[in-house]
Amino acid sequence: MKKIHIKKGDTVYVNAGNDKGKTGKVLEVRPDKDRAIVEGINMVSKHTKPNSKQPQGGIIKQEAGIHISNLQLIDPKSNTPTRVGYKMVDGKKVRYAKKSGEEI
Repeated sequence: MKKIHIKKGDTVYVNAGNDKGKTGKVLEVRPDKDRAIVEGINMVSKHTKPNSKQPQGGIIKQEAGIHISNLQLIDPKSNTPTRVGYKMVDGKKVRYAKKSGEEI
């Protein structure tokens, strides 16, 4: 399993796939599958049977997982995609943006 450099709530840039160039907020991270669900990215159509929530049933659009290797964190300082590094600050391991050096 790879080191996951993305966490829930991060703003990420998609650098590969059908949604290349888009940005979105991470809703969920699945480390066992190396995937993340990003708001508005990798939308799929799901066919649902009628149930109490959807009495009609039908087709709903929802986000599917995207591999974390296709995502880059957005630098908080310059609003551009950046790689992530780790360093120790006061005995705590923190993430920082390699482009600007700012902590995330």
